[in-house]
Amino acid sequence: MTETHVPKPTRTTPPKPPVSYDEFLEWADEDTRAEWVDGDIIFMSPISDAHQDIVEFFLTLLRVHVEHHEEGWVRSSTFQMKLDVIPSGREPDIVYLREEHRDRMTGTYIDGPADMAVEVVSPESGPRDRGEKFYEYEAAGVPEYWLVDPDREELLVYRLQDDRYKIAFEGREGRMDSAVVDGFWIEAEWLWRETLPPVLDVLRRWEIL
Repeated sequence: MTETHVPKPTRTTPPKPPVSYDEFLEWADEDTRAEWVDGDIIFMSPISDAHQDIVEFFLTLLRVHVEHHEEGWVRSSTFQMKLDVIPSGREPDIVYLREEHRDRMTGTYIDGPADMAVEVVSPESGPRDRGEKFYEYEAAGVPEYWLVDPDREELLVYRLQDDRYKIAFEGREGRMDSAVVDGFWIEAEWLWRETLPPVLDVLRRWEIL
Protein backbone atom coordinates (compact mmCIF):
# COMPACT_ATOMS: atom_id res chain seq x y z
CA MET A 1 0.00 0.00 0.00
CA THR A 2 1.44 3.30 -1.07
CA GLU A 3 1.37 6.04 1.54
CA THR A 4 0.59 9.50 0.28
CA HIS A 5 2.42 12.28 2.08
CA VAL A 6 0.57 15.58 2.22
CA PRO A 7 2.92 18.35 3.36
CA LYS A 8 1.68 20.50 6.19
CA PRO A 9 1.09 24.10 5.06
CA THR A 10 3.87 26.48 6.06
CA ARG A 11 4.23 30.24 5.92
CA THR A 12 5.49 29.85 2.36
CA THR A 13 2.65 27.49 1.42
CA PRO A 14 -0.51 28.98 2.89
CA PRO A 15 -3.62 26.81 3.14
CA LYS A 16 -5.93 26.97 0.16
CA PRO A 17 -9.11 29.02 0.52
CA PRO A 18 -11.64 28.97 1.92
CA VAL A 19 -9.68 29.15 5.17
CA SER A 20 -11.33 29.40 8.59
CA TYR A 21 -10.03 32.03 10.98
CA ASP A 22 -8.71 29.30 13.29
CA GLU A 23 -6.81 27.73 10.38
CA PHE A 24 -5.37 31.11 9.51
CA LEU A 25 -4.15 31.65 13.08
CA GLU A 26 -2.60 28.17 13.15
CA TRP A 27 -0.72 28.83 9.93
CA ALA A 28 0.42 32.41 10.58
CA ASP A 29 3.16 33.43 12.98
CA GLU A 30 4.30 36.74 14.44
CA ASP A 31 6.35 37.55 11.33
CA THR A 32 3.48 36.94 8.91
CA ARG A 33 2.26 40.13 7.25
CA ALA A 34 -1.18 38.96 6.24
CA GLU A 35 -4.82 39.45 7.10
CA TRP A 36 -7.84 37.14 6.90
CA VAL A 37 -10.91 38.31 5.00
CA ASP A 38 -13.94 36.04 4.70
CA GLY A 39 -11.95 32.87 4.02
CA ASP A 40 -9.11 34.42 2.02
CA ILE A 41 -5.57 35.30 3.09
CA ILE A 42 -4.51 38.79 2.04
CA PHE A 43 -0.76 39.46 2.02
CA MET A 44 0.59 42.93 2.76
CA SER A 45 3.67 44.62 1.33
CA PRO A 46 6.69 45.52 3.50
CA ILE A 47 6.50 48.97 5.05
CA SER A 48 8.96 51.85 4.64
CA ASP A 49 11.20 53.37 7.30
CA ALA A 50 9.13 56.57 7.27
CA HIS A 51 5.93 54.57 7.79
CA GLN A 52 7.48 52.65 10.67
CA ASP A 53 8.80 55.85 12.28
CA ILE A 54 5.29 57.34 12.39
CA VAL A 55 3.80 54.11 13.73
CA GLU A 56 6.42 53.91 16.49
CA PHE A 57 5.99 57.60 17.38
CA PHE A 58 2.19 57.36 17.62
CA LEU A 59 2.35 53.98 19.38
CA THR A 60 4.81 55.24 22.00
CA LEU A 61 2.75 58.34 22.74
CA LEU A 62 -0.50 56.41 23.02
CA ARG A 63 1.02 53.62 25.09
CA VAL A 64 2.67 55.98 27.59
CA HIS A 65 -0.54 58.03 27.90
CA VAL A 66 -2.69 54.94 28.46
CA GLU A 67 -0.28 53.38 30.95
CA HIS A 68 0.04 56.67 32.84
CA HIS A 69 -3.72 56.96 33.22
CA GLU A 70 -4.30 53.19 33.60
CA GLU A 71 -7.15 53.28 31.13
CA GLY A 72 -6.85 50.24 28.87
CA TRP A 73 -4.56 48.43 26.45
CA VAL A 74 -2.58 49.39 23.36
CA ARG A 75 -1.37 46.88 20.78
CA SER A 76 0.52 47.22 17.51
CA SER A 77 0.25 45.38 14.21
CA THR A 78 0.55 41.57 14.23
CA PHE A 79 -2.13 41.65 16.94
CA GLN A 80 -5.35 41.14 15.04
CA MET A 81 -8.86 42.46 15.45
CA LYS A 82 -11.45 39.80 14.54
CA LEU A 83 -14.65 41.29 13.17
CA ASP A 84 -17.85 39.39 12.44
CA VAL A 85 -20.33 41.68 10.65
CA ILE A 86 -18.10 41.65 7.56
CA PRO A 87 -15.94 38.61 8.48
CA SER A 88 -12.30 39.64 8.74
CA GLY A 89 -9.18 39.45 10.85
CA ARG A 90 -7.44 42.78 10.41
CA GLU A 91 -4.11 44.10 11.70
CA PRO A 92 -4.41 47.85 12.24
CA ASP A 93 -1.06 49.54 12.79
CA ILE A 94 -2.29 50.42 16.30
CA VAL A 95 -5.35 49.45 18.33
CA TYR A 96 -6.63 50.69 21.68
CA LEU A 97 -9.09 48.86 23.92
CA ARG A 98 -10.79 50.37 26.95
CA GLU A 99 -10.69 48.73 30.36
CA GLU A 100 -14.40 47.86 30.25
CA HIS A 101 -13.84 45.84 27.08
CA ARG A 102 -11.00 43.69 28.41
CA ASP A 103 -13.16 40.58 27.88
CA ARG A 104 -12.54 41.00 24.13
CA MET A 105 -8.84 40.27 24.61
CA THR A 106 -7.63 36.77 23.83
CA GLY A 107 -4.07 35.51 23.79
CA THR A 108 -3.55 36.38 20.14
CA TYR A 109 -6.29 38.74 18.96
CA ILE A 110 -9.13 41.07 19.94
CA ASP A 111 -12.46 39.28 19.53
CA GLY A 112 -14.59 42.17 18.34
CA PRO A 113 -14.02 45.86 17.66
CA ALA A 114 -11.28 47.87 19.32
CA ASP A 115 -12.22 51.30 20.66
CA MET A 116 -9.66 52.98 18.42
CA ALA A 117 -7.94 51.77 15.26
CA VAL A 118 -5.04 53.63 13.64
CA GLU A 119 -3.80 52.99 10.11
CA VAL A 120 -0.73 54.70 8.66
CA VAL A 121 -1.43 54.76 4.94
CA SER A 122 1.10 53.56 2.35
CA PRO A 123 0.69 53.66 -1.45
CA GLU A 124 -0.12 49.94 -1.37
CA SER A 125 -2.53 50.05 1.56
CA GLY A 126 -4.39 53.27 0.72
CA PRO A 127 -7.30 51.77 -1.23
CA ARG A 128 -7.75 49.09 1.44
CA ASP A 129 -7.50 51.50 4.39
CA ARG A 130 -9.95 53.97 2.83
CA GLY A 131 -12.19 51.30 1.32
CA GLU A 132 -12.63 47.81 2.74
CA LYS A 133 -11.30 48.57 6.20
CA PHE A 134 -13.36 51.75 6.49
CA TYR A 135 -16.57 49.80 5.88
CA GLU A 136 -15.52 46.84 8.03
CA TYR A 137 -14.58 49.04 11.00
CA GLU A 138 -17.75 51.08 10.62
CA ALA A 139 -19.98 48.00 10.41
CA ALA A 140 -18.24 46.37 13.39
CA GLY A 141 -18.62 49.49 15.54
CA VAL A 142 -15.03 50.72 15.99
CA PRO A 143 -15.83 54.10 17.64
CA GLU A 144 -12.79 56.03 16.35
CA TYR A 145 -10.76 55.39 13.20
CA TRP A 146 -7.57 57.38 12.55
CA LEU A 147 -6.05 57.48 9.05
CA VAL A 148 -2.55 58.97 8.88
CA ASP A 149 -1.41 59.60 5.29
CA PRO A 150 2.25 60.73 5.12
CA ASP A 151 2.27 61.13 1.32
CA ARG A 152 -0.71 63.49 1.35
CA GLU A 153 0.32 64.94 4.73
CA GLU A 154 -3.25 64.44 5.83
CA LEU A 155 -4.81 63.24 9.07
CA LEU A 156 -8.36 61.94 8.85
CA VAL A 157 -10.26 60.89 11.96
CA TYR A 158 -13.69 59.29 11.81
CA ARG A 159 -16.12 58.84 14.69
CA LEU A 160 -19.24 56.71 14.81
CA GLN A 161 -22.47 58.66 14.89
CA ASP A 162 -25.76 56.82 14.46
CA ASP A 163 -23.79 53.76 13.29
CA ARG A 164 -22.06 55.71 10.51
CA TYR A 165 -18.63 57.32 10.37
CA LYS A 166 -18.54 61.10 10.40
CA ILE A 167 -15.36 63.12 9.90
CA ALA A 168 -14.10 64.49 13.21
CA PHE A 169 -10.85 65.90 11.82
CA GLU A 170 -9.39 66.43 8.36
CA GLY A 171 -6.21 68.29 7.54
CA ARG A 172 -2.46 68.59 7.86
CA GLU A 173 -2.45 71.08 10.75
CA GLY A 174 -4.29 71.55 14.00
CA ARG A 175 -4.91 69.76 17.25
CA MET A 176 -6.89 66.53 17.29
CA ASP A 177 -8.38 65.41 20.62
CA SER A 178 -9.52 61.81 20.90
CA ALA A 179 -13.06 61.24 22.13
CA VAL A 180 -12.15 57.66 23.07
CA VAL A 181 -8.86 58.07 24.97
CA ASP A 182 -9.49 60.77 27.57
CA GLY A 183 -6.89 63.53 27.41
CA PHE A 184 -5.03 62.12 24.40
CA TRP A 185 -4.30 64.66 21.67
CA ILE A 186 -1.73 65.37 19.00
CA GLU A 187 -0.88 68.19 16.64
CA ALA A 188 -1.34 66.85 13.11
CA GLU A 189 1.72 68.68 11.80
CA TRP A 190 3.96 66.66 14.13
CA LEU A 191 3.41 63.66 11.87
CA TRP A 192 4.86 65.30 8.74
CA ARG A 193 8.11 66.61 10.18
CA GLU A 194 11.28 65.22 8.65
CA THR A 195 12.39 64.62 12.22
CA LEU A 196 9.50 63.68 14.48
CA PRO A 197 9.22 65.56 17.79
CA PRO A 198 11.03 64.02 20.76
CA VAL A 199 8.58 61.92 22.74
CA LEU A 200 9.72 63.52 25.99
CA ASP A 201 8.81 66.98 24.65
CA VAL A 202 5.28 65.78 23.90
CA LEU A 203 4.94 64.19 27.33
CA ARG A 204 5.94 67.50 28.92
CA ARG A 205 3.24 69.28 26.91
CA TRP A 206 0.78 66.70 28.19
CA GLU A 207 2.12 67.40 31.71
CA ILE A 208 2.92 63.72 32.18
CA LEU A 209 6.54 64.67 32.94
